[in-house]
Amino acid sequence: MIEVEMKIRGLMMDPTANTPIVILKDVVSDRMLPIWVGPYEANAIALEIEKSAPQRPMTHDLLRNLITQIGATVDRIVVTDLIENTFFAVIEMTIDGKRMMLDSRPSDAIALALRVDCPIFVNEEVINSSRNTIAAGDMDEGDDESDDDESDDEAPDADDDLFGDDDESEWPDDFDDDVSSDYKM
Repeated sequence: MIEVEMKIRGLMMDPTANTPIVILKDVVSDRMLPIWVGPYEANAIALEIEKSAPQRPMTHDLLRNLITQIGATVDRIVVTDLIENTFFAVIEMTIDGKRMMLDSRPSDAIALALRVDCPIFVNEEVINSSRNTIAAGDMDEGDDESDDDESDDEAPDADDDLFGDDDESEWPDDFDDDVSSDYKM
């Protein structure tokens, strides 16, 4: 299985469904993969991108602290699958020299990856099977028609045309490389 290293390119709102989207970008090409996430996970990701420290630990901070306290390290996270429009991920850790894989939603894995500064990978098959994978230059070519009832880490239905021409909403022309996120909670 070929895995592609990606970085968080941005966090934005789906203009139609008003749902947060994490944009992952291939580190060696212009391919980008949007993953729809829940508002709480988007908030956790945004807080870490902005390096805003809450007064008390958030859930992902607690998870990081627990992993550290038990002597484990997070090696990387991997978005492993896309099944029926739902993304799946694993958190790969090492504890006492043994490799451990923990099932996770991609949004939680990404929030943790930001806190422990580990790489984010996506299975090449996930990128190829996602109808929403785009090249950086294609960001201005289309619109979004995702449903309002989408849940965390779900891509729009295969029947939805994310970059079709029927909707009046527009994707941003480009992302500013100097700004990690315009998403604010």
